[in-house]
Amino acid sequence: MITRHIKVIGRVQGIGFRRWAEDIAIKLNLSGWVRNSSDGSVEIMVQGPENEVNKFLASCLNGPAFAHVLGVQPVIVPTASPAPIEQGIFKIIASV
Repeated sequence: MITRHIKVIGRVQGIGFRRWAEDIAIKLNLSGWVRNSSDGSVEIMVQGPENEVNKFLASCLNGPAFAHVLGVQPVIVPTASPAPIEQGIFKIIASV
């Protein structure tokens, strides 16, 4: 089980990226959350088996149809998380 904190940069807000990320994470049985950030990026905390998390990260490189992803910055998360992860749940949370 691994946890990744991901920042997706580009045209990723206002095009359904959060809903898309939620759908992909649920299909891969991952836990975590996604939210818009005030800098125009999308922030994602994702947790699950390494293979499935890696599939999720690879998907984020493209995003949904109307996204234009310029970069994905995965970072191994320290023990403390900006928002708690509920096991078995991936959800959209309030923007920051």
